[in-house]
Amino acid sequence: MKARDWLNQWLPGGTVLARASGRRDVEGLLRSFRPMETGHSLVRVGGGGDGGYLVPDDLDGIEACFSPGVANTANFELEMARRGIPSFLADYSVDGPPESHPMFRFEKKFLGPREDEVHVTLDGWVARCAPGNGDLVLQMDIEGAEWEVLLAASDATLRRFRLMVLELHDVQRAWERGGLQLMRAALGRLEAGFVVAHVHPNNRGGVVRRQGLHVPPLLEVTWLRRDRVRGAGGVARLPHPLDRPNVPGRPEVELPGCWQE
Repeated sequence: MKARDWLNQWLPGGTVLARASGRRDVEGLLRSFRPMETGHSLVRVGGGGDGGYLVPDDLDGIEACFSPGVANTANFELEMARRGIPSFLADYSVDGPPESHPMFRFEKKFLGPREDEVHVTLDGWVARCAPGNGDLVLQMDIEGAEWEVLLAASDATLRRFRLMVLELHDVQRAWERGGLQLMRAALGRLEAGFVVAHVHPNNRGGVVRRQGLHVPPLLEVTWLRRDRVRGAGGVARLPHPLDRPNVPGRPEVELPGCWQE
């Protein structure tokens, strides 16, 4: 199912109008990614380049990591393993993770909004691999399917994740009214239960400039479940000292001004 088709189920009347969004609306979406203090220092998990992410240092007691979207490195999952946390990986486009490990469990499936021969849902995957109520980590980079996955997941499954580290794709589609509504609907699933702990524009995607506002198409965003938050207020400094460019030698993407206020 295409993202636009999925959006039809979430909009009144099932109608998506291909009209432009206003600057204020797009800036409002970007503001929703402005990170907050959580009371936990940030640590870098997964190495110094692409595939490494900043997360709150609140990993003790995590039962498992779910990692859909298999890349050519597994540094994040290897660090989870070193902490005693097993990882469940899924990706239909490959035959396995880039390296084997006794704490890796791989499924040749895409994560999606439905179950079939090619896809597995987040609800079904979690229920089968980590039954119970223990805390989990979600590290998801699935090339744009993340919006549909967030819309399809149940609140109960989302609440299982203490931490979520998501690579968000096609954020520039917020300039289209349909894209903006899709993103708002998906992110709305997280607003009540999670706070943004960190955000970093992926310099692989560059920037889209329009109406005096620049939008990074690729964002790495870390969320922490609200019951784990011990701080308040916006972060004092962006970028974080532990941030690293995804593509070495290419300049980092300029941060939107609404993250600096």
